[in-house]
Amino acid sequence: MSTELRRLRNYIDGEFRDAADGRTTEVVNPATGEAYATAPLSGQADVDAAMAAAAAAFPAWRDLVPAERQKALLKIADAFEERAEELIAAEVENTGKPIGLTRSEEIPPMVDQIRFFAGAARMLEGRGAGEYMEGLTSFVRREPIGVCAQVAPWNYPMMMAVWKFAPALAAGNTVVLKPSDTTPASTALMADIIGSIVPKGVFNVVCGDRDTGRLMVEHPTPAMASITGSVRAGMSVAESASKDLKRVHLELGGKAPVVVFEDTDIPKAVEGISEAGYFNAGQDCTAATRVLVHESVHDEFVSALAKAASEIKTGQPDDEDVLYGPLNNPNQLKQVSGFIERLPAHAKVEAGGHRVGDKGYFYAPTVVSGLKQDDEIIQQEVFGPVITVQAFRDEDQAVEWANGVEYALASSVWTKDHGRAMRMSKRLDFGCVWINTHIPLAAEMPHGGFKKSGYGKDLSGYGFDDYTRIKHVMTSLDM
Repeated sequence: MSTELRRLRNYIDGEFRDAADGRTTEVVNPATGEAYATAPLSGQADVDAAMAAAAAAFPAWRDLVPAERQKALLKIADAFEERAEELIAAEVENTGKPIGLTRSEEIPPMVDQIRFFAGAARMLEGRGAGEYMEGLTSFVRREPIGVCAQVAPWNYPMMMAVWKFAPALAAGNTVVLKPSDTTPASTALMADIIGSIVPKGVFNVVCGDRDTGRLMVEHPTPAMASITGSVRAGMSVAESASKDLKRVHLELGGKAPVVVFEDTDIPKAVEGISEAGYFNAGQDCTAATRVLVHESVHDEFVSALAKAASEIKTGQPDDEDVLYGPLNNPNQLKQVSGFIERLPAHAKVEAGGHRVGDKGYFYAPTVVSGLKQDDEIIQQEVFGPVITVQAFRDEDQAVEWANGVEYALASSVWTKDHGRAMRMSKRLDFGCVWINTHIPLAAEMPHGGFKKSGYGKDLSGYGFDDYTRIKHVMTSLDM
């Protein structure tokens, strides 16, 4: 006997709608491998409708005094807290994440981030007025950009949606947001919550696949396209947006180096690194995936990390003992497995290296040693619960290897030597350098990388500024 699938819908101009042509796609729970819902597979007509709604709503939302936009965002934050259990349930179905960790590690920072940007709504700062030419006064206006086309990823569907819509709405923009085709459930619920607070058309959700995202980016209406995703997807967005000179905000892949020096407290480092590497099944662009450890403590570190990995559990969302759930989809399971299957002969799997069970997309916490700098698994993003380890001889080699990849999002240094930590923080070519920790984020601090990790910042006042434009106003004093 088959179970009827729940029907998710687009949210456009203040109402839930099916795709105009009725097309849908099945949504699968990665913890079971079974479909639980259908979602619209949106096409041109749906994107047109959402963009028209956002454009129509923009002038009134833009012209609200910042205190009114702040009030709306604070109401959204309160509503997310009040309906937290609904959001958690939707996200767990989306991703298979542990229920307890979703409750403790995602809802509080999401709410805090919305409240941060609610405050930022009232901080539209510009250069002070002044006379830079005789008889003329100049000042700067900071204004919203317009309609923002936003594409969120599947690894943190709820939180990444917050990182998108909160600064955009706070600055006075309107939004058309597309969740990943594998994780639309929590975004649909967010639309129900947000739509009850903001005017119709201010916040719109269009479900669909990469073709839907392409239609959004190529659409003539949005003034900005923002995506969190793969390097390939980011390059495609940048190319499409260039055709009509849209502003682009890209948060892409990562291959975070974790540099462990010989004076480090090894047990504490292993504890922090293993949690930062395996949390969310390693499906995090800042995950501690690539450890560089001084040769004098390499063997000790590898032994301790392999032991820690063997004690970490993955499993079903309601199991309170698990650190992480499944990989998000069959393609991701295939990708992670492929990296391990293609390991060179000189590599050694110290722990894990295999799928767990035959139900859902679970993969064991894995440690791989004996690797060389040009190995595929060192150079390319695995995006799974796999930590690699290399031995370095000195600080210069550590820097060379750490920087020797195409990604430049996040990194960390583990040492008791303050001078060394400061030198490394300067020399590491990454948008974030943590010292004796890895992965904490604060709403007040920017998140974003260099090189093929993209450009633009999430969170912080810098992230808020990215959703504004600068206008110079000059007036004659003679009239």
